[in-house]
Amino acid sequence: MSADTLTLSRYDFSVGDKVVYPAHGVGSVAAVEVQEVAGYSLEVFVVTFDHEKMTLRVPTKKAKTAGLRPLAEGNVVSQALTTLKGRARVKRTMWSRRAQEYEAKINSGDLISIAEVVRDLHRADNQPEQSYSERQLYESALDRMAREVAAIEKIDRDAAVGILTKSLQKAA
Repeated sequence: MSADTLTLSRYDFSVGDKVVYPAHGVGSVAAVEVQEVAGYSLEVFVVTFDHEKMTLRVPTKKAKTAGLRPLAEGNVVSQALTTLKGRARVKRTMWSRRAQEYEAKINSGDLISIAEVVRDLHRADNQPEQSYSERQLYESALDRMAREVAAIEKIDRDAAVGILTKSLQKAA
């Protein structure tokens, strides 16, 4: 492996950078530390998630395979917003099976996959009520997507939810 392949194989985040961790959403790189683990020195990104009051340490060499990534680019955001405007695609499978698929999409950290969950589980006022578990997954996906859009657009979460809701209403 050449030196530049090595540099490209992991993201180089700096303290203060906003990042996305698949299972937790948008966080902020608080520090890059070297820790002693089982007699080995390990360089880690210290990522804080204010909304979950949580701190995560991700080894810098494993950051990419762990799914740690920078915020989505503008074209990905517009693709995700377009996805919200699409028709809901609900498979005719058992709810438990679909719920697992939705959960996997939310935890993938992929903004477009999360947008698909928001789109598929969104209910307009004239549609039947959601079950509790549908509502939980919808809220989780909407929150995850809103936090990333908020971080990209440098607005608060509620303003981001407004943008997403507007896109969803255009679809209805």
